[in-house]
Amino acid sequence: MNKSELVAKIAEKSGLSKADSTRSLDALLESVQEALVNGEKVQLVGFGTFETRERKEREGRNPRNPEEKIKIPASTAPVFKAGKSLKEAVNK
Repeated sequence: MNKSELVAKIAEKSGLSKADSTRSLDALLESVQEALVNGEKVQLVGFGTFETRERKEREGRNPRNPEEKIKIPASTAPVFKAGKSLKEAVNK
């Protein structure tokens, strides 16, 4: 499902117009992104949790030249952990 299909589904289920559904979805995604940038956790009970995790600097290998070692810099990665209700629904 892509964004336009998701917007259509939201409009169908909520009774909102597609334009209103698009604005709602965009606002949700922007809010989650802002929270993660600020180091906050976004927890939607039953659905899941969005958070960030720090990755340490590490050493890797160049795929084009396996003998060559490269340094992979430290980074912050966004992570999603599915909630219990979502896991149960997917595993039915």
